[in-house]
Amino acid sequence: MRVRYQRGYLRLGQRKTGPDRWEFLWWDSEPSGVRVRRKAVIGTILQYPNLENAWRASNGLRVSINETRNRQREQTLTVADLVDHYIATELATAQADGGKSHATKTVYSDFLMRWVRPTWGSLNIRNVRTIAVENWLRKLACANGNPLAPSTKAKIRSLMSVLFNHAIRHEWLEQGRNPVLLVRQSAKRQRIPEWLEPEELSALLSQLDRCFRVMVFLDAVTGLRRSELLALKWGDIEFESQQIKVQRSIYGNVVGNCKTEASKKPVPMDPILAAELWAWKQDTPYSQRHDWVFASPRTKGRNPYWPDIILSRVIRPAATRAGIQKHIGWHTFRHSFSTILIANGENVKVVQELMRHSNCRCTLEIYSQAQIQAKRDAQHRVIEMIIPRNGEATDAEER
Repeated sequence: MRVRYQRGYLRLGQRKTGPDRWEFLWWDSEPSGVRVRRKAVIGTILQYPNLENAWRASNGLRVSINETRNRQREQTLTVADLVDHYIATELATAQADGGKSHATKTVYSDFLMRWVRPTWGSLNIRNVRTIAVENWLRKLACANGNPLAPSTKAKIRSLMSVLFNHAIRHEWLEQGRNPVLLVRQSAKRQRIPEWLEPEELSALLSQLDRCFRVMVFLDAVTGLRRSELLALKWGDIEFESQQIKVQRSIYGNVVGNCKTEASKKPVPMDPILAAELWAWKQDTPYSQRHDWVFASPRTKGRNPYWPDIILSRVIRPAATRAGIQKHIGWHTFRHSFSTILIANGENVKVVQELMRHSNCRCTLEIYSQAQIQAKRDAQHRVIEMIIPRNGEATDAEER
């Protein structure tokens, strides 16, 4: 099988051993002017069982081959070409080399292939218009027909902007020609994130078995992200110095680096927390330095527990037994930690450092909420400054 494209063709090459593989071949010119044929292996027929899948996988490569040609205004470069090139170059880079985390790459690829490519793929990148994108975002809905959350639409808008900046960087679009920059899309939350009072956290812990009680307790008093929590190994728990080193994250059983540089700062470990972790270390069969702190017995310790399964099968049923009606997610514990710290009157800088945020704005605007009693107390202090406590008449009333 052979299918020709501009400046190259795709073929299914047969092999003496192993599955047949898709190959992309094209003619190129050396600096001396000599034309040579080049070949790149796209993948096996097991990876790409049909021509359409192989074509899509080769698209990013073909865009790179035609990079000089694509800079010509009359040359057609579709959004699908741009998406495939972005995935093949930016999302294939290893995180250690400055690339994005596995979680970010997974989400970006999903958004591009689910939302952007199906709608805009056939359109020339020079024909995408601001108002058209804005109207499209306004009408976006889930598979069940419900409108997408504003925050999700805002993420899609931001990713599209990144995509067109990618085209500008490669000089396929002129500077200032990003059509998404002026697209208006609110990221306003549909509901305020839930958080748990200390009493609710205590009630929840009482309904959990040993391993999961330690897991939730650790998360609630450190504010660790779920990817950091489940990526902890016993070698990261420093009992003597009473701190926890956050060195990695895990998403979909793929281990990667932490989200930001600030995320790598060590987390203090209170003696009570240290005692809980030490007791769990004595009980778990996976207690070596290289073992996961919350290793899954189902995989014989090779992987940590799967967070979504723990949430749906363990934590939420325990919350129901404890009489908690709030919708609980992993981020609930992070929000709770920040909110309780603020309610306790802790210094904002201390809260920022404990949350391992890069700046205080994120801490205050996104993760911290004022308790209703704290707001009542603040209001009462203002009232006391205006109206005397003993109810005596003011000077104005006496006059």
